[in-house]
Amino acid sequence: MLCVDGTALNGVSVLVAGAGLAGLAAAYDLVAMGAGVTVVDVRDRVGGRVWTIHDGFAEGQHAEAGGDMIDEEQVQIRELAQQVGLKLTRILRGGFGYVRPDPSGHPRILPRSSVRGWDRLAEELKPLTTPYVLAEQRWDSPITANMARRSVAAWLDQIKADAELRATATGMRGFFLADPDELSLIALVDQFSSIDAPAIGTMYRIEGGNERLATALAARLGDRLHLNTDVVALSHRGRTVRVSVKNARALSQITCDYAILAMPATLLRRMPITPALPAQQHDAIVRLKYGRATRTLLQFSRRFWRAPSRPRAFGSPLPFGAVWDANEEQRGRGGILSLLAGGGASDATQAIVAKHGARGLTESLDWLGSRNAELTTSRQIVWEQDPYARGGYAYFDPAFDPALRAWLARPFGRLFFAGEHTSIKWQGYMNGAVESGRRAAAEVAAVHALP
Repeated sequence: MLCVDGTALNGVSVLVAGAGLAGLAAAYDLVAMGAGVTVVDVRDRVGGRVWTIHDGFAEGQHAEAGGDMIDEEQVQIRELAQQVGLKLTRILRGGFGYVRPDPSGHPRILPRSSVRGWDRLAEELKPLTTPYVLAEQRWDSPITANMARRSVAAWLDQIKADAELRATATGMRGFFLADPDELSLIALVDQFSSIDAPAIGTMYRIEGGNERLATALAARLGDRLHLNTDVVALSHRGRTVRVSVKNARALSQITCDYAILAMPATLLRRMPITPALPAQQHDAIVRLKYGRATRTLLQFSRRFWRAPSRPRAFGSPLPFGAVWDANEEQRGRGGILSLLAGGGASDATQAIVAKHGARGLTESLDWLGSRNAELTTSRQIVWEQDPYARGGYAYFDPAFDPALRAWLARPFGRLFFAGEHTSIKWQGYMNGAVESGRRAAAEVAAVHALP
């Protein structure tokens, strides 16, 4: 649990741009330290890419349109939820299985082979993970630079990977939101240097929806939170930061001592900042990619996917992406499946729905038993079409210089940066957003305490 000095920032004003989990977590700690906080966000709701959808589902059920699973080791988000009185419920106790086409092209559940696929991938990566660990996983090392310039697809070609390895790597686009030809090899090496196998471990959701964490944090801000408010320019000189904001058609300026920019790089790079950011920081923000991600929520009349000794979640290299039980913790005869299609699967999923409607996706789940239930409701969210995100979350492509990664989180004068894209260990996760926001708040306090 983060301990804060309740008087460390008395009389200090801080503007937080962004009311996703990163910005709200920063504001929570800033208020606790006595700062005068203003939070602005261009959206008409809080949470950003954490969004729980309640409308339209029968039996009062709900599902996550964005960030969904919380891992056991993700301490920051779990502690913050506890601090604001929220409970977590365990989900997907059977972990993830794997689905891939058989020789005839029909999807087949291969729970044990999925683990074999991860193990084989880890073994093939050992010549790369070993030197990377020797470099202490530093992204400014020439070891890292040598790996980063190659794509995963190029590496698969180099090692003459068979169909199983390629399918396993392709299936990871549901994790990275990028296809093997788009993803830097260092992203895969980093992942397999950190854990034994993806998607294995204890997982949770916040009871009532993950969005409740955002709304609970926002409720504590009261009139210090301003939605439908866009940051259009920022200047900083001496000890003063001036932020120009637009609400409807009205332009105004907010003057503060410090600013935390807790927004996706896709928005940050469009914002005029004077004086300009250092060249390396500017390049890091401009070059960072965001993955294509389509989340489809399908509510059925019954939970046909439940069977003894079978997982309730599956990865796949297929067009629908990954699929899992979206609301097993909720009551009701019906249930919701969540499909996350990343990278090229995002395009493929949208094409299926455009041509055949949501029932086209239902038919693609026949291997799971979808013919045994009626599709009652569907909802599709395409994150690359969201104007305030322009993608699911950040990923690193071969054109991104790994030495620039640290610049994503580096303070510049009285400007500080937060968001999942700035996290090292938890990039792409809700925990990374929370952790980065709390880190930025602590940085403000540290800089303010300097003589």
